[in-house]
Amino acid sequence: MCGIAGFFDSSAGRETSEMVIAGMLESIGHRGPDARDTWHDDALTFGHNRLSILDLSNDANQPMVRGHLTLVFNGEIYNYIEIRERLQKEGVSFTTSGDTEVILAAYQKWGAECVKEFTGMWAFAIWDSREKMLFASRDRFGIKPFYYINEDDRFYFASEFKALKKCPLFKSGINLSQVSRGLQMGWTCYNDETYFEVIRALPAAHNLTFYNGRLTISRYWDVETGNYNPMSFDEKKEKFLKLFDDSIRLHMRSDVPVASCLSGGLDSSAIVSQVQARNPGVKYKTFSIYYEGKDDVDERPFIREVIAKYPAIEPYYFSPVDKDVTESFHHAMYHAEVPCTGSSFISQYFLMKLIGMHKIKVVLDGQGADEYLAGYMHTFYRLIADEMMAGRISNAIHLTKEINKKIGSDGAKTIAHFGKSILSAVNGEQSLYELEYKNYFPFLSNAPLSNVFNLPKVKGNKTDNFLYHQLFSTSLPSLLQYEDRNSMAFSIESRVPFLDHRLVEFAFQLKNEDKIRGTETKYILRKAMAGILPKAVEERKDKKGFVTPGENKWLRGPLRHLIDDGFIIPDFLKKDVVSRIIRQYRNGDNSKAQVVWRLATLSYWMKNFLS
Repeated sequence: MCGIAGFFDSSAGRETSEMVIAGMLESIGHRGPDARDTWHDDALTFGHNRLSILDLSNDANQPMVRGHLTLVFNGEIYNYIEIRERLQKEGVSFTTSGDTEVILAAYQKWGAECVKEFTGMWAFAIWDSREKMLFASRDRFGIKPFYYINEDDRFYFASEFKALKKCPLFKSGINLSQVSRGLQMGWTCYNDETYFEVIRALPAAHNLTFYNGRLTISRYWDVETGNYNPMSFDEKKEKFLKLFDDSIRLHMRSDVPVASCLSGGLDSSAIVSQVQARNPGVKYKTFSIYYEGKDDVDERPFIREVIAKYPAIEPYYFSPVDKDVTESFHHAMYHAEVPCTGSSFISQYFLMKLIGMHKIKVVLDGQGADEYLAGYMHTFYRLIADEMMAGRISNAIHLTKEINKKIGSDGAKTIAHFGKSILSAVNGEQSLYELEYKNYFPFLSNAPLSNVFNLPKVKGNKTDNFLYHQLFSTSLPSLLQYEDRNSMAFSIESRVPFLDHRLVEFAFQLKNEDKIRGTETKYILRKAMAGILPKAVEERKDKKGFVTPGENKWLRGPLRHLIDDGFIIPDFLKKDVVSRIIRQYRNGDNSKAQVVWRLATLSYWMKNFLS
């Protein structure tokens, strides 16, 4: 894991280029404290901060040059050994043992098509000095960031906004569409947009070329939906486990120790359990955050179930108190780079801080499983809609009753739930999210913005469409942005084994009943891991997420200054509506605590991190 930066700017001389790239690299030094270097070729400048994970020798430092190609790379290509062996059989030789040189050799052999051979997470740029062409790519799910500013024949790129703020093309104008998405929907990013008008993101699963002053972006991969696998459930379960196990095998490749985040939930417990099943009796560190207090969530009972089953685990815990929150909030926001739309990012920040304190460079985390294995409870609206669309009305009614019984809803809420399922049956994802965007919270923008997002219909049923957009637009991109920034704040590489594209492709071949059986979510994961997971975790029926006390306790305690001291209401918001929401919250009304948190962090971000 590293920090990359670079630019093509024929108007910048060598002295200016060296000064700019030095500033860009310094601003993201936390991403790679082990080595720093730059490289120049006329108008092209590359810079790299290295976090050494594979091939720890200086020979593997970057920018790396191979013939007429030069590379800066952030991420890991987990199947680099297999690709290297293929290339060696065709006469290709290597001087290093890591994955960086494999990318260069693969690009030499296959060109832009090389990325289709990679299993991993990446954001990289290759300069072809012979063709005078820049090629860049981002992994299939956008696990690793790639941001850029393009103005005419000038092009600047980097791993974080901080670095691009050091370049001469940066302007601090706000992208109001993204601000609105953040406030109304909780999204921190969307497609190629960021909070800044001038900064764009290379979308997940896309390549980029910059040649003769022209920028071209193209998609190289997508998930195929709507083609269901005819295998029996037992066969599907076995294949799922095989794919998951192979993902764990690849994600454990490292020349430094690997550890895991462990929340006590199904996903992180599955990762830790599979690691231990593959390596019985081998010492393995896990890290967990918990909270103690009235109404706070403490997942240690489930964590202890994993440890009891696998006693080689060495657990480490931290419980943040108000003083920790007060002292760390500014640093956490600095690294987040966006107005954080929920408080769980602070818990994740403390988790990564704990890991960093123990000198761990690589951790496995459970992001992604909820999005494509139907882990969120609001998947049931689409699932029930699919039952309606298939004419199974009695099944739809029965499932509505069962799910509302499970979550403790009264009769009125059960009826409302069924009504939302009817809405899901007669509307596509675009219409459903437009309704939420305009009506879930009081609309805060001075002028409703059009074309704020586009969620086109994909092949398959209602549930497939919902999960597809969770993966690429509505949920996962924001979680991955937090994952990257929090881990890299402490020079940690966070790997996400559930986002092996082979596993995701197979999951989209599954039918609804493979993913949800009755009211049991992520059914195939539970059954595939039976006997490997502790039974108490396998049979967990609640869905906690990364629950924190932030929106209520913190905003009324250690972070009260966010809404008391210098809270600003920008001109592009409805001041009367915002003032009323804040006033009601201060008077004890928690009904809009989430949007209050978003307004508070937006105000803080604008005062502290806009320029």
